[in-house]
Amino acid sequence: MIPASRRRLIGLYAVAAAMLVVLGGRLWYLQVLDTTHYRQLAEVNQTRQIVVPAVRGMITDDTGAPLVRNQTSMVVSVDMMRLSQQTSDGRMAVLARLAPLLRLPDKTLTEKVRLCTRGVPAPCWPGSPYQPIPVAEDVSDVTALQIMEESRQFPGVSVQLQPVVDYPMPDGANPAQVLGYLQPITQAEMAKDHLPQTGFAGDDLVGQAGLEAQYNTALTGKPGTQVVSVNAAGDVLATVGGTAPRTGDTLVTSLNAKVQYVAQQALNRAIVKARAAGNNVNQGAAVVETTGGRILAMASYPDYNPSVWTNGISKSQFGYLFGTASGEPVINWASQGEYAPGSTFKITSTAAAVADGFPLDGLYACPASTSIDGRTFYNDGEPNLGDMSFAEALIQSCDTVYYDIGYQMWQTDDPAANSELSPKAPTQKMQRMELDWGFGNYTGIDLPEESIGTIPTRQWLYWMWKDNAHTGQNWCKNGQEYGSYVQQIEYQDCQSGYVWEPGQAAIAAIGQGYVTATPLQLTNAYTALANGGTLYSPRIGEALVSPAGTLVRKINPPVIRHLPVASQTLSYLRSALAGVVTQGTAAGAFSGFPLNKVCVAGKTGTAQIMGKNATSVFASFAPCQDPKFVVVVMLPDSGYGADAAAPAVRQIWDGIYGLEGKKAALPGGKLPTIGSGAKR
Repeated sequence: MIPASRRRLIGLYAVAAAMLVVLGGRLWYLQVLDTTHYRQLAEVNQTRQIVVPAVRGMITDDTGAPLVRNQTSMVVSVDMMRLSQQTSDGRMAVLARLAPLLRLPDKTLTEKVRLCTRGVPAPCWPGSPYQPIPVAEDVSDVTALQIMEESRQFPGVSVQLQPVVDYPMPDGANPAQVLGYLQPITQAEMAKDHLPQTGFAGDDLVGQAGLEAQYNTALTGKPGTQVVSVNAAGDVLATVGGTAPRTGDTLVTSLNAKVQYVAQQALNRAIVKARAAGNNVNQGAAVVETTGGRILAMASYPDYNPSVWTNGISKSQFGYLFGTASGEPVINWASQGEYAPGSTFKITSTAAAVADGFPLDGLYACPASTSIDGRTFYNDGEPNLGDMSFAEALIQSCDTVYYDIGYQMWQTDDPAANSELSPKAPTQKMQRMELDWGFGNYTGIDLPEESIGTIPTRQWLYWMWKDNAHTGQNWCKNGQEYGSYVQQIEYQDCQSGYVWEPGQAAIAAIGQGYVTATPLQLTNAYTALANGGTLYSPRIGEALVSPAGTLVRKINPPVIRHLPVASQTLSYLRSALAGVVTQGTAAGAFSGFPLNKVCVAGKTGTAQIMGKNATSVFASFAPCQDPKFVVVVMLPDSGYGADAAAPAVRQIWDGIYGLEGKKAALPGGKLPTIGSGAKR
């Protein structure tokens, strides 16, 4: 052999030997030094984790009666990992036998059990492929027994008792819009809550509205896990571990089922009566609040049975819930409806006037009409009642007193700022008072759905003009100086829609014009009046209680502010509103009411709406000298406050205290004791 070749061969031997040493060393490291790490990885490859959903917590009224609960139901599920051990024809045969038993079309059942992967359109199963897929719930005992007895015909199909949502409606109470509803968790919600993409079952329900959404985290509880071993084909071999789920907390609310039913019935009867009188009312609301800021009842018309969400909603049901023709039952009109409050708003106008220097004990003219900026404003019914006090103006609901006050305050309230084209224009004096009473702001109630209402500040006028002059309604495009009435208004709005004008100030002083409020805002404002000036952020939730029955968290209504109104003024207003019921605009509605047993104070409101009947409003509190509760009813398109809303409020007071032959929802006006043992 040539010496050079010998050297090259020796070199190759050396390289090969070095490679063998390196490979042997690496193998020794993997098998000896790092066995724990790789054993763990291997075990992970051999196991799969299945999420075990937690039982959702209940929602109860203030006595502990369940408003929403979980009851057990027979649920049929299909384990596709086990079913996949069958041939393709075998899988289809099992599903074909199962579908008619569950009264489902073959196509529907197939869609329920197919996995949501790339290219697979909805409907499909978005959960873990190792999770048994629920395909039918609340099945009959006969169906369940047939599936279990013929298990060989239904491999991978199981029947188990599982919790499902139930709405028992204690005492007939149905606060559907307040409770909200549940829907399957979405991919967006999984990402928001940092949940594993395959960790949750597609039928895991999350709150999508109302209290269910507001307190979803506490109600949901904590899911458990089940760890199963699988073979190389992915077949489940055995359960090897896991953690138990934790049941969600119970939400105890301040809602009282009996008071809720009373409010519902009074609201329904008022709407039936208004329709019989020729009014086209199709929505309304009633709210009962304690003077401590807790909601006892919140009725919204029209209502609906919340169980409609339980087994999936049909197209026709969806159309009813969200349809304008049916009054959009899904909307909580108590917190989302925005209506002109009418003369109930005069309490804030009186407070603003006194704060601006108008004497609380002064006399003010109540003519049949008054002229402001070339426009005539009439007292309702056009009576000339002469000079009167603020108390008499509230009792008789004299509009012209407040028209003139609104105009006089406009004259002295930084007139140059009225035409300032800027979103930073200062807020008017009267509107500052209205905002301080909570109007034009969210109350912050523990519901995700709430409207803000409208207080026409200079800033609000600027943004309204900016949004409508050149976009949206396009006032400048459609307006004509000498066109139709509507075209002339649009022309004027195009030129000066941002200007705070004297006529607007006058009409806003009686709660009309641009002014709107939700029934909840009006209730909350009267709560502040009744309790001496504390404006609360109202609460429906009262406490969260663990599955073991221990108090997790007490929920107290936060204080927003104290009204910038002297206690003497608040006392004066409360006294005047007591006169409204005995000798004023609500005297007819409360004729024969046992005021000697329960003294009720209140204010009627009748807000004229162009092209519609008036919005009927009545806001009240009782007992007069030591208020405990506030009751408000608002009925759009239903006529005078004394004719529609006030009688409904009377019926609610009857039901609360057990007057005029009614059974008392709260005997003696006393609230029940909640689970923690604390009185409210």
